[in-house]
Amino acid sequence: MNNRDDKKSFTRRSQQWFGKLDKDGFAHRSWMKNQGHPNDLFDGRPVIGICNTWSELNPCNAHFREIADFVKKGVWEAGGWPLEFPVMSTGEVLMRPTAMLYRNLVSMDVEESIRGNPIDGVVLLMGCDKTTPSLLMGASSCDIPTIGLSGGPMLKGRYKGQELGSGTGVWQMSEKVRGGFMKIEEFMDAEAGMHRSKGHCMTMGTASTMASMVESLGVSLPGNAAIPAVDAQRYRLAQLTGRRIVEMVNEDLRLSKILTRHAFENAIKTLAAIGGSTNAVVHLLAIAGRIGVDLKLNDFELGSAMPNLLDIQPSGKHLMEDFYYAGGLPAVLKEISHELHADAITANGKTLVENVKDAECYDRSVIRPLDNPFMANAGITILRGNLAPNGAVIKPSAATPHLLQHRGKAVVFETIEELHERINDESLDIDETSVMVLKNCGPKGYPGMAEVGNMPLPPKVLRKGISDMVRVSDARMSGTAYGTVVLHAAPEAAAGGNLAFVKTGDMIELDTKGRALKLEVSDADLARRKEGWTPPKPSMDRGYWKLYIDHVLGADTGADLDFLVGKSGTPMMRESH
Repeated sequence: MNNRDDKKSFTRRSQQWFGKLDKDGFAHRSWMKNQGHPNDLFDGRPVIGICNTWSELNPCNAHFREIADFVKKGVWEAGGWPLEFPVMSTGEVLMRPTAMLYRNLVSMDVEESIRGNPIDGVVLLMGCDKTTPSLLMGASSCDIPTIGLSGGPMLKGRYKGQELGSGTGVWQMSEKVRGGFMKIEEFMDAEAGMHRSKGHCMTMGTASTMASMVESLGVSLPGNAAIPAVDAQRYRLAQLTGRRIVEMVNEDLRLSKILTRHAFENAIKTLAAIGGSTNAVVHLLAIAGRIGVDLKLNDFELGSAMPNLLDIQPSGKHLMEDFYYAGGLPAVLKEISHELHADAITANGKTLVENVKDAECYDRSVIRPLDNPFMANAGITILRGNLAPNGAVIKPSAATPHLLQHRGKAVVFETIEELHERINDESLDIDETSVMVLKNCGPKGYPGMAEVGNMPLPPKVLRKGISDMVRVSDARMSGTAYGTVVLHAAPEAAAGGNLAFVKTGDMIELDTKGRALKLEVSDADLARRKEGWTPPKPSMDRGYWKLYIDHVLGADTGADLDFLVGKSGTPMMRESH
């Protein structure tokens, strides 16, 4: 047990466990030796936690055992000691009612696992979309040296010679079936060809968006966002990530030195340039809240004038594999580098701008130049008005241009169940000029703020060849989805927001250019409608559900739990022996 009397070795958190010459130190070392660890591992070298969200119930992250092994190789090579630990894995594909309900729970799991264990630095293995913000939120609360590694997107889906994007292709084909333009047998046949390899969604959905946010925030090594999950480069990046976290511990490069205000502003502009998911708004707000950066919903207007440079689904036609071959996120970042803060430090110790100065674009049909963008002024737009006093969001790059300015009659659905019951009814009084309104799908109402905002259109509208209508809700929508969809309306209906009091037949005006969402009902009428209102009763009133409903904040501030906001660091815990 070398160096145990070296005072410098006690500066590491892990040495408060492994460096003591008393019964507590004896117990900590002795128990770890039951795994065959040799004596010299306790000599003061950095202990690196590998936070793994592997799960066979989360298909996007099912290859993380292999990725973790490559991270470990890198840690060993750099003189560290890798120790892998699991946390709850949240996959949107299978988890009900929504993985978003458990994002904050996983963040608590991560935070307490880091704080309560002898960890000097941590590698976050992230893939399916909620695992990325939850791990970053938990690590931000602790603020130790941290680096992120995404699992990577799947290969492109294929069916009858056509490319399919996960999520986006499902929505498109499902609407074709409902409109009578595609046989159900064809729809089912496409199932096997959509997901052809390990990895997360290969569109610019929330998983790919959040991987891009990790890279643009500077938390990962360059190139993290787009490398396909099954490409050998993903494993090389994992090994290099393992090496780098040891260096970060030696440099004391903590997360708070990376996640600065300037880093978040860079991420917001990058979000616009890639046509990223609206889900990034609520996740970035939550991460900022944990690290102590004062980020507001209106700050996302920093990207509103940015062009969308990527021709990629759901806004365009290409997929993440094409994005990688075209140069990946570094090529986009170089294209917009004049808009980025040049002082923002990243995990490799260099600035974001330094990292991409030599980046090249190899396919201008995928990554467009600034002077010929895929879409102009395509950043996420923040709407306000009496229907969403605290704000709502819309993604213009995924919308139908002529619907971005629209006035129509509300057709209201009180719950997602009512929507499903009524939407196929041929007698439903609705047409393409209507505004579909869905209530009680926000953080408290669903609970968990599910991805149901991109409501299916009525078959009688689809049969006209119409594929989009204005839709308004307090829900989220999948990053793989598209349409003129107003989301995250706050305050939500279940919290007594004005959305709760909309009635079928009310007129609603969407003015995207004017940043407005207006319910044409007087304040006096709204006040009368509110009389005697009581919140909807939760479907479950126990355990984590109760904790969540009682303490979750609004979407406009990140939908975190009120008692988790704010960095708390890693104070030394009491000994248990």
